[in-house]
Amino acid sequence: MQPADEGTVLGSIRSYASRLKKTGHTPAQCRVLVVDDEATVRRYVVHVLKAAGYQTSSASNAIEALEAFANGAFEALVTDVMMPGMTGDELARQLRQSDRGLKVLYLTGYSDRLFKEKTGLWADEAFLEKPFTSKGLREALSLLVFGRLATGAATSEEGDSEPAPIAPVPKP
Repeated sequence: MQPADEGTVLGSIRSYASRLKKTGHTPAQCRVLVVDDEATVRRYVVHVLKAAGYQTSSASNAIEALEAFANGAFEALVTDVMMPGMTGDELARQLRQSDRGLKVLYLTGYSDRLFKEKTGLWADEAFLEKPFTSKGLREALSLLVFGRLATGAATSEEGDSEPAPIAPVPKP
């Protein structure tokens, strides 16, 4: 870990990632379930991850996510924390009952709420504060899933230093 990263979210993810077993997997071999009740955010995350080479499926709520999970295997869950009906943390706990190896990236604009009910993150969990950049999303997921930054995937895109756009992203 670089000294400049100490105490940062990215630094925490890099530290955790350095302890993971390194794998030969690539984004193209990784199935990701994206769950967010805000359609614009959900489409943006899917767009960024597909551009990086990930196989993605999406759901607008926990019920749809549970159905998608029942119909296929996923290596990672990217979920909003605050959703109607069931929080992202509750969803992750339910999905992990059948797949303990599921990696979870929480997306939240309410990190204080996440840690009010949840005193810490479990192994194979990380969080990314909203608003986030496409680069930040790609790096966080890559470090969580692979223990390193993925290579060979799209890594630069205009606006990487800007927060996620609020304009609609083209539907896949």
